[in-house]
Amino acid sequence: MGAPRLILITVLLLVAAARIEAQRGGGGRAQGPPPTPKSDPAIDMTGTYTAVISEDWAQRMVTPRKGDYLRVPLTPAGRKLADSWDPARDEAAGEQCRGYGAPGIIRLPGRLRISWQDDTTLKMELEAGNQTRVFHFNAAPPPPEASWQGHSMAQWQYTVNPPRTGELKVDTTRLRPGYLRKNGVPYSGNATMTEYYHRMTAPNGDLWLTVVSELKDPENLREPFVQSTHFKKLGANATFKPEPCSAR
Repeated sequence: MGAPRLILITVLLLVAAARIEAQRGGGGRAQGPPPTPKSDPAIDMTGTYTAVISEDWAQRMVTPRKGDYLRVPLTPAGRKLADSWDPARDEAAGEQCRGYGAPGIIRLPGRLRISWQDDTTLKMELEAGNQTRVFHFNAAPPPPEASWQGHSMAQWQYTVNPPRTGELKVDTTRLRPGYLRKNGVPYSGNATMTEYYHRMTAPNGDLWLTVVSELKDPENLREPFVQSTHFKKLGANATFKPEPCSAR
């Protein structure tokens, strides 16, 4: 082997070793703490957004009439429950928040506000029903009891190619039985929901958040129910006025 070739191989080996050592935090420099979900987000979701309702207006802006479950693939058992909806009965039982659980509230009009509760927990506050959802990025154990907003586990999904971006995936379980729509279209306590949050910048500079959700509920749905919902980001001084739940 000639001397020039030997020198080239030696240099390449030294460069490779230096890169490996740098990735390990070597070279005598202190290795910094690993990134957190807050410090290394795929997208910046923080801020206040307003729902932009350009589809299903009649089912979202007002409480639909009883028996209106258009485009919802209900089972016979689910249709029976929807046809027996009685808002007065819900209010008398203290169940007026049935239409404000995680699968239904994202479709209601109003604003939502997203912020970091800590380095591994994202918080979403909603004006509708004065509800709060919490997205855990760490291995948070599920609560012993089900709730309207359930137990949500989140993870960033990064793109492979630069620039570094991606989406947020959220899986929600431990849901208390509620309504997909405020007129009694049901989901059960065995329902599970997966959501994908996408951030987009419009040509005019407006920031948009699109939420694609898939609800699975063998008791009340013949197949997974998929919806997409859109929100536009508001200014830093946007008002936020939570409202109580209503059965009507």
